[in-house]
Amino acid sequence: MKRTARPHFSQPPDEQMSDTIHLSYHEGTLLVCGAEPSVLTTLPGVWHDSRTNEHRAEGRSYRALVEHLRSTGVAYVDQARAWGPTPWPLRTSRDPFPHQREALTTWWKHGGRGVVVLPTGTGKTFVAMLCISHVSRPALVVTPTIDLMSQWYRELGIAFDVPIGLLGGGYHDIQPLTVTTYDSAHIHMERWANRFGLVIFDEAHHLPSASYSMAAIGALAPYRLGLTATPERADGQEVMLDHLIGPLVYRREITELTGEFLASYRTERLYVELTEQEAQEYQQARDHYRQFCSERGFSIGGANGLQRFILESTRSREGRAAFESFQLQRKIALAAPAKLHLLERLLDIHRHNRCIVFTHDNATVYEISRRFLVPAITHQTKTKERKHILEGFLTGLYTTVVTSRVLNEGVDVPAANVGIVLSGTSTVAEHVQRLGRLLRKKGDKEALLIEVVSRGTTEEFSSARRRQHQAYQ
Repeated sequence: MKRTARPHFSQPPDEQMSDTIHLSYHEGTLLVCGAEPSVLTTLPGVWHDSRTNEHRAEGRSYRALVEHLRSTGVAYVDQARAWGPTPWPLRTSRDPFPHQREALTTWWKHGGRGVVVLPTGTGKTFVAMLCISHVSRPALVVTPTIDLMSQWYRELGIAFDVPIGLLGGGYHDIQPLTVTTYDSAHIHMERWANRFGLVIFDEAHHLPSASYSMAAIGALAPYRLGLTATPERADGQEVMLDHLIGPLVYRREITELTGEFLASYRTERLYVELTEQEAQEYQQARDHYRQFCSERGFSIGGANGLQRFILESTRSREGRAAFESFQLQRKIALAAPAKLHLLERLLDIHRHNRCIVFTHDNATVYEISRRFLVPAITHQTKTKERKHILEGFLTGLYTTVVTSRVLNEGVDVPAANVGIVLSGTSTVAEHVQRLGRLLRKKGDKEALLIEVVSRGTTEEFSSARRRQHQAYQ
C-alpha cells in the first residue's frame, strides 16, 4: 500500500520518556515507538517497516497490544484511537427473546468479540442493537449490499435517537453510528478505521476474501461482532473469521427455533425427466469436458478444479470447445423445459400463496417473468423498482416473484410462504439462505420449500449435498 506523508508525531513534554510506548494511527495501521527496536518487535503484532524505518502493527492488533501493555505495567500514550465512551440508549421497550439475550451475554463473556449464528428471521439485527447499546462505543455496521445498508439505516434510525451515518452508495457521512458496505469499508478504510470501538459485520461469511478482509484487518475496534445464518463457505475460509472477528460464540439452528420464533415449515423434492434427446446431449457434453480435464490430469470437482478448468479452457481451441460443452450440460440440467412445465402447475396450485421462485441464472429469471407474467428481481433491477416489487409482494398486489440470487440473504420478505428452487449451487449455505426467506414468523403460517431436480444429472448429487444441513434432517 502506498504510504503518504503524515504529520510529525509530537509528544507532550511530560511524556517524553524513553520507556513510554507511543501509539498513533496511520492509514489503517498502528505506529509504535518510544522504546528500543529490540523491545518494540517483542510486542504483540509489531514489526519493523523497512520502507519507512518505523515499527507498525495491523489495526486489528490494537486490542492485544494495549492489553499486553496494561498487563505488563508498561507506560504508554494512546493517540491512535479516536473514540471514547458513547451512551446508546435504545428507545424501544421491546424485550429480547431468550436466544437474543443469550447471544448478547455469551458474546460479552467472550470479551465482546465473536460470531453469532442465528437463522434468518430470528432477530440478528436486534442482537446487534443490544450489543451497540451494551458496549457504549461508536459503532460501524458493515453490510454486503446497498439494499442491506439502507435496511440497517432505517432500523438503526428507529432504535436510536441519533443521526445515522452512511458510507457508500454515493454517501460519505461518517457519524458515531454509521452503516456501510463491505466494498466501501475496504475502499475508505483509512477514513474510519480508528473512529469506531465496535465493528459489526453483517452476513459475516462474506468477510474472508482478499479485499473485504482488509476492513477487519485495518480496524482498531477492540469489540467485534459477526452475524450470519450460514458461516460455512465452499472454500473453507470460514476459519479466517476467528482471526478477523473472533471465535464462533453462539449458534442456534432452524430446528431449535421453529414454532415459537420461526414459522413451521416442510420441504419437498420433485424430479423432472429429461427427454431422450436432452439426456443424450447432456451425456455427450459431460463426457466431452470431463475427458478434456482427464487428459490434463485434474478433476473439475477437485480442489481448485473449476478455476483450473477455466484457465485451461482459454489456452486452446479444444479448451474453448470443452468449456462450451460444460456450459451446455449445465444449461440442460438447470433449465430443462420440463422444469418450466412443472413450475406452471406449481404456480397454479399455490396461486393463493406468496411464492418466491429461485433460479441460478438471470436468463431463466427473465424467461419465467415473460412466460408467467410475474415480476423479476435480479442484480440489474433498479432500487426503486425493487422496492415497488417487494412492497407489492407484501400487500398482495403480486403473489409471485422470480429471482436469481439477490434475495438469497438479507432482504426481509415476511409474506413469503412458498419457495420453489428451480436451480442453484450445491452449497448448503445457499439452500439454507433460501429456506430462511420463508421462515419469518407471521401469524400461524407454514412455509413450504420445493426443490425441482433434473433426474439423471449432477443436480441429484448437488441436491443431496445441499440438503445435508440440520434443517433438512
